[in-house]
Amino acid sequence: MKTLNVGIIGCGTVSGTHSEAFMQLPDIELKWACDLLPERTGKIKEKYGYDNTTLDYKELLADPELDAVSVCTDHASHAEICCAALEAGKHVLCEKALAAHSEGLDKMTAAAKAHPELVFSGVFQHRFDAANQYIKRLVEHDSFGTVLSAGLRMYCRRTNEYYEADEWRGTWKYEGGGVMINQAIHYVDAISWLMGGVEKVSGTYAIRTHQDVIETEDTVTASLKFRSGALGIIEATSSSTQNWHPAFWIHGTHGWLEMCNGRPLRVQFQDKAFEERVSIDLAVCRDRPGVQTRKKYYGTGHTAQIEDFANAIREERPAFIPAIQACHAVDIVFGIYESHNTGAWVTLPDRED
Repeated sequence: MKTLNVGIIGCGTVSGTHSEAFMQLPDIELKWACDLLPERTGKIKEKYGYDNTTLDYKELLADPELDAVSVCTDHASHAEICCAALEAGKHVLCEKALAAHSEGLDKMTAAAKAHPELVFSGVFQHRFDAANQYIKRLVEHDSFGTVLSAGLRMYCRRTNEYYEADEWRGTWKYEGGGVMINQAIHYVDAISWLMGGVEKVSGTYAIRTHQDVIETEDTVTASLKFRSGALGIIEATSSSTQNWHPAFWIHGTHGWLEMCNGRPLRVQFQDKAFEERVSIDLAVCRDRPGVQTRKKYYGTGHTAQIEDFANAIREERPAFIPAIQACHAVDIVFGIYESHNTGAWVTLPDRED
């Protein structure tokens, strides 16, 4: 098996998760760590054993022995770095959200199409959760009958100190939004993926508790029309009493399923034998072992996604989550912001077309 030399660009909070996930895999060499702050690169080199550090990602990309990079910087820099990495012939795994603005998504889409020989993947680790993959199969096999509606609630708590810790947080220019583009986007992607994509959105947002600290939203509600014709809703806030409470549901003519933090809250089908089987299968999914990295609410999907990324490079195939697919959740978020500003429904682009 070919050893893959990998680098990480951005040595903040999530970089440890990527580093630990890469270390779980065979034949991976941690070659470069890059950050604008030398104390961060020094710390990550010492902890994970990276061979080299740099403050300039272009130095990293100039290394002919480097095969792939994980991009873990702030949202606004993702597009520039990812496009440069693809131009340099490197495979790319980019953290959410892929970009802070639609223009960045446009550039990344063009770069991905210009370099089909390279693996370019966007991180949405919850697609790798065993329960979500099982529910995806239920949807694809029409187990819910005609799906009527689906939606999600994402309640979490972020303090003023959280937003003040990094100057890019809670800004339109550098983060591209607030709770929707940072915390809720994981589950926006999950429900959209489970349901086969979103056609149009309508939404509004507000700052309810973080006035004078952020310029973006801390509370959002939105309506969705899925490509299937089903309807949906989103409710998200970073001002909750709940530290982390992601819940989603799918409701159809044959059954109703509601999940929270990977556990079923409601499993109800007309066919009671099928209902019992789904309950048992979800319990098996919940108890399936996985490699936990750092923060518990990240789940075990990072290791699975990074393994898929490495295997895709070696097998010369697309990743399970191509970057163009990962753009869709960001387009949903941007569509909600645009709807708030215009008061109209927003039709989303089809970037895979």
